[in-house]
Amino acid sequence: MYRITKEFHFSASHQLSHLPDDHQCARLHGHNYIVEVELAASELNEDGFVRDYHELSPLKHYIDESFDHRHLNDVLGHDRVTSEWLAKHFYDWCKQRLPETSAVRVSETPKTWAEYRP
Repeated sequence: MYRITKEFHFSASHQLSHLPDDHQCARLHGHNYIVEVELAASELNEDGFVRDYHELSPLKHYIDESFDHRHLNDVLGHDRVTSEWLAKHFYDWCKQRLPETSAVRVSETPKTWAEYRP
């Protein structure tokens, strides 16, 4: 199996208001997010790629226009905007456009991440 990964960055705020008031994530706060998209294929295409990295440019545009420097609760319309939820959201978005999508990882900090891999 061949695998490629491309990384994207954005900064955004969120608030997990369903958590107890004394939980740090219940307060409005922000992160410098890293989104890693993995594509996989058992065979390479005629150009020798799983997929040309340039073909992931629409995801960069989507992130830049819809997520970067935004309040994620407003963008996504709910207050359960966790890394786990974001990983699934970006996976679904990518899978519709890039069938080779095999996993998405979202990091909130250099030491924490969530991954969605069906």
